[in-house]
Amino acid sequence: MAGQNGDRSTGRRPLDRAKVVAAAAEIADAQGLDKMTLTRIADGLGVRQPALYRHIGGYDDLLRSLSLRGREILAQRLTDAAVGLSGDDSVAAVGHAWRAMVRDHPGIYAATDRYPCAGDAELEAAVERVLAVLGQTLRGYDLSDADRVHAARTLRSAFHGFSHLESGDGHPLPHDPEDTFEHLVELLCAGIHRLSRTPAGAAKSDR
Repeated sequence: MAGQNGDRSTGRRPLDRAKVVAAAAEIADAQGLDKMTLTRIADGLGVRQPALYRHIGGYDDLLRSLSLRGREILAQRLTDAAVGLSGDDSVAAVGHAWRAMVRDHPGIYAATDRYPCAGDAELEAAVERVLAVLGQTLRGYDLSDADRVHAARTLRSAFHGFSHLESGDGHPLPHDPEDTFEHLVELLCAGIHRLSRTPAGAAKSDR
């Protein structure tokens, strides 16, 4: 006999939204986002599929939750990586943290591209938190507020693009992706120094 929420076993903790999202995240990371189906989630939780709808609005709702979780994990990883660092060291650290997050949570990260954030206040705020962390990373450079925003967006675009390609085998041999990434960081830092208003960087009038 099915237990509470359609559970086919007895003595199991009642199903809730957090358990469903966690099960979806585990499948997405282990098997790929395309393998994350409601049927697999229900089977993994030992419930019938209709029981899931008591806690989620369907597949799109789950995808949104994973997208939000991915950005939250990313923001925390970047924050932790930048602690105690500044300047070029900070940029390199957050870049490596970004890549590590994608390697550790490929399915969750993929969800950030699958669900649109435009018009969704919570998702837009999550994106802004990532950009805010990148902006803090750039505090060691003497940038105008506008240049700091543009630089943060550039870092996001570069790290996302590299990690996205890397996760999909988009960096063909024979070149080592590690060397390529180091070159990417060097180019980014050189560009940021170019924007710097201090003597340590090239003055804007030199552009």
